[in-house]
Parts: sequence; structure tokens; C-alpha cells
Amino acid sequence: MRRLLLFMPEDWYFWVHRLSLARAARAAGYEVALVTRVGSFGAAIEGEGIRLYPLRSFLRSSANPFAELSMLRELVSAYRDFVPTIAHHEALKPVLYGPLAAHLSGVPAVVNVLVGLGFLFASDSMKARVLRVLLLPLLRMAWNSGNSRVIVQNDGDYRTLIDYRLADAGRISKIRGTGVDTSLFAPTPEPSGTPIVMLASRILWDKGVGEFVEASRILRASGCRVRFVLVGIPDLHNPMAIPRKRIEAWVAEGLIEWWGVRWDMPKVLEQASIVCLPSYHEGLPKILLEAAACARPIVATDIPGCHAIARHGINALRVPVRDAAAVAAAVSTLVQDAPMRKRFGEAGRKIVLEELSDEIVCRQTLDAYGTLIASAGLAANGRHQAA
Repeated sequence: MRRLLLFMPEDWYFWVHRLSLARAARAAGYEVALVTRVGSFGAAIEGEGIRLYPLRSFLRSSANPFAELSMLRELVSAYRDFVPTIAHHEALKPVLYGPLAAHLSGVPAVVNVLVGLGFLFASDSMKARVLRVLLLPLLRMAWNSGNSRVIVQNDGDYRTLIDYRLADAGRISKIRGTGVDTSLFAPTPEPSGTPIVMLASRILWDKGVGEFVEASRILRASGCRVRFVLVGIPDLHNPMAIPRKRIEAWVAEGLIEWWGVRWDMPKVLEQASIVCLPSYHEGLPKILLEAAACARPIVATDIPGCHAIARHGINALRVPVRDAAAVAAAVSTLVQDAPMRKRFGEAGRKIVLEELSDEIVCRQTLDAYGTLIASAGLAANGRHQAA
């Protein structure tokens, strides 16, 4: 039997983004294991028939060499215990340390998935520049060795890899996003009452939360009746995290409602009239896939990561990055035009069904696994084929 090992930063991330892939892999005959930092989803993951290897020393923001070495030891131990046919690494630390653990453990095939290049490449801060100097040589080695591929989610990230010479063009594939369950995220009638425009994400400055709040201020001053709702919590391991006190001050000022973290996103999206993500950089945002699947119109920034799902004038209005006035204008346009909202919602649902559902993404990803496994000279059962 083929064995798939997934290495991801947090158990909640796996549950939200890659549970469908794990289920599809098991249905295709893979035994599946997950290496991750375990929070509140461990029992549910094991209930899916997935072998779980908790990473006790994994911290996304840590740069302590002793902690990193301890994490690497845990990784190698998990890889050697499970003996994967193929390893799938996703997010920054996994795509840095995962290839090394796979090499030390003799894993014959490796997939490294970039879900947006984020702070490391988008920021011009001193910290980001220093990290680039330190990490780029390591990433080049990690992504250009052995029987491996790098999967990106948009054309912008592909160009970044080529421009920085991080991976050979022949090793890079594009699979757009992580998909969305179109039976779980399904259209519902738009709610009555004051329209809600919703931003659901980790609460970070580079998700455009500041512009979202400023757009609320602009529309409030103009007399436009609309509720701005923020869903999510600050990511304290991220340097772009917004302090809780700042969020609470916005709530006290009446600019936003803050609904906190929610795991029932289909129910949450039922309450929205418009979904907004004025982000500075993305891979392909899950929340926009979910919004489109639920037939909700979108306001999003004109960045490569949003282009596949936010198509200007079709299912979305795209706005420039860091432009709160443009966000306000786009929201106002949609608030005042119910037929446009309905038309955009229907078009978004069609895009997801035809191009970006989890069935499509899982099939493309499993095909990539199969190609790499065949390149390693392994048969369908994961054993080496005879010459």
C-alpha cells in the first residue's frame, strides 16, 4: 500500500484546508499520516483513520536553534516510523524542514506546497530582509534536490520562484488552491435586513483589515447602511498580527462587529451579503472559494492570488492594494445593487463547480503524487518495480 505523510503547521490548518485531500487519498488506497502541532482537532483527525504524529516542539515563530533541532529530530523519527512513499509539506516551516527530514529518512518522493509567499517575500522590513538572506539558500537546496516538486497556487508565486531562482521551472507545478466542499458550502438566500459585509481571516494587517475598517468609517460617514463584520482571531505567531486592544477599540467605536473564531463557516457565510478580502498577498484564499461556493459576491484586491476566484465584473469587484476608499466604493456599489449581487453570486458558484472544487483539486494533487511515485520507480503498492 502507498503511504502518504502530510506535514502541516497546525491541526486546525489541516482540518480546514486538507481534510478533503486526506479523504481522497485514503479512498485512492493510500495509508495517510499527519505530522503537525496538535491543538483541539487531534481526536477528530484520528477519527478519520489518519495516523497522527504530534509535534511537541513545533513553533511557527521560533528561531531558537535548539528548539529547531528538537523539532527536526521529532520529524525524522515520525518519517522513519511511518516510512512514507511520498511526503507532502505545506506552509513555510514544513517546506523548509520537511525536505531535510525526508532526505534523512530516505523518502522516495516529495511535494512542497506554497500557500502564498507571505511576510517573507512581501515585506520590506529589516526582519524580512534578514530572513530572506538566511533562508533563500536553504530553500534552493530543499526545493531542487531529489525526486521532488514544488506546487504553487498562482502565477505570481510561480514568477517569484523563478525570479529568485528558488526552483527549476521543470520542478514547479500550479494547482489553484485547496478546493472547497461544494455540498457543504452551498447557496442560500441572501438574508434580509441591513447588509453584512464580512472579512473572515486571521486578523493581520496584511490581510487588509486596516483598509476594511477604514472603508467602514468612510461608508458610515456617507450614511450608507451596512454592517462590517470581522471573523477570526489575531495570529500571535505572525509579525503582522493586530493587537486585540486595537480590535476592541474599533468595536467600541462602532466601526465593526467582531465575531471571533468560528468553525461553522457555512452558517456564518449564510449571514453575509458580501465577502471582502483586501489582502496584500495570497496563495488562493480559502475564504473566497467558500464565499463563491455559497453564491456570495466578492470584493478583493487585484493580486495574483485572488485572480482565479475573484473575477472583476463577473463575480467580484477587484480593488487596488492598500486602498480603503476603493474598498468602500466597491462595497457601496454592491450594497446598492441587489441584482448585481445575485448575478455575481451565481457566477461565483459556477466558477467553483467547474474549476476549483475540492474534487478537482484533490484529483490534480493525487495525479502529481502518482507522477512522482512513478518517477521513483515504485509500483502502485509503493514497492520498487523490477527493472
